[in-house]
Amino acid sequence: MSVIIIGGGLSGMAAAFHLRQRGIPVVLLERAPRLGGNIQTHVRDGFLLENGPNSFFDREPSMRELARALGVESLIQPATDAARKRYVYTRGRLRALPRPLPSFLGSNVLPFTSRLRVLGDLFTRRSVRDEDESLARFGRRHLGHTATSVVLDAVQSGLFTGDLETLSARAATPRPKELPQPGALCSFRGGLQRMVDALIRRLGTIAHTRAHVERLTPVPGGWRVVVREQGERTELEASQVVVCTPANTAAGLLRETDAELGSLLGSITYAPVAVVHVGFAPESVPKPDGAGFLVPASEKRRLLGAIHASTLFPWRAEGERVLYTCMVGGTRQPELASLPPEELVTLVREELAHITGVRAEPVVTDVVRWPCALPQYTLGHEERLAAIDRAVARWPGLHLSGNAYRGISMVDCVRDAATLAERLAARVGPTGGALGLGSQQQA
Repeated sequence: MSVIIIGGGLSGMAAAFHLRQRGIPVVLLERAPRLGGNIQTHVRDGFLLENGPNSFFDREPSMRELARALGVESLIQPATDAARKRYVYTRGRLRALPRPLPSFLGSNVLPFTSRLRVLGDLFTRRSVRDEDESLARFGRRHLGHTATSVVLDAVQSGLFTGDLETLSARAATPRPKELPQPGALCSFRGGLQRMVDALIRRLGTIAHTRAHVERLTPVPGGWRVVVREQGERTELEASQVVVCTPANTAAGLLRETDAELGSLLGSITYAPVAVVHVGFAPESVPKPDGAGFLVPASEKRRLLGAIHASTLFPWRAEGERVLYTCMVGGTRQPELASLPPEELVTLVREELAHITGVRAEPVVTDVVRWPCALPQYTLGHEERLAAIDRAVARWPGLHLSGNAYRGISMVDCVRDAATLAERLAARVGPTGGALGLGSQQQA
């Protein structure tokens, strides 16, 4: 068996690593100049900046097992105790989200009557609904209007930057039996890029960047991939192909082969997000408390929320510097995510001043815009996935992986990649053969 993986984000890299560990010939193709997808870490003027995912929950073994296999487990660093405290901006000020349930009644995050409504739901037997419903409808049934528009909307904003009215309650929230054990919020010392760099070293020459896949075609016994790399068009053949690109890119690759599959993949939408880092000199601003804050749509602000990066991981800012990592855009205000960098910095500074009172001049600002940052698990997502699975099953040797399907976190991607590699290895086993190659000069 041989495998071609299209897409060099975390899912594709992890799948390639696990397959190679099992002795299966594999080639990884990535269109961008670098591997790692949205995971990007860089250091600037004493600040360590995460441009994509900021951390991960060490809540199940898959991430730590991969780190151990790569030799970087010792670099995993838990966040400070500040991770236990999070804020929501509501009714004109930042209010702490209560963690232990008994403290909820005494919290001021909701008006008193709304707190009673939430606690009352714990003692009310409610019928189980089989049909899909929006997070908004689910929340209003169980928590009431105020708790839904404040707490639930803020929480989903931190995960999906989405819309309560369109997100699927079934797909966007795990069922109780699927909930993982609580885990610590973690990163890698030196940034999440350390895992990407370790994967790059271990994958070596099987990983190709600037490799633009032009066509994906089924052939007897497998798949043919036409790829343009360094000005040359090359044809690769393998018995298995794993598409780890965003769903909209996968749609373009597969639409010619299967119009229905392409349409289903294309129906998975994405939210644009701009990440704006704002760093301050020592003692110019107070050190923020807690992990950060989220802003529900009902507040009609231009900021989705902010991570107190230097409070969670003090080594991300030298000395006593302070680093805020702020998010703008999402499905709520997608147009804001495409503003010019200087306008985004101005917007964030104005929002921070209003919400936190921070008005000092930053010593570092940095902006990264992601037009397709996060997939949206909208109403009908589980039915859509079932239809995608049925369509994929029509094409032997075709597989899909990535955060567009069954989990958006880094941990979800690593777990699913490991599961896919194990399933492929168990099905066929290593052959030790080489990928079929054919080269054709650019016309």
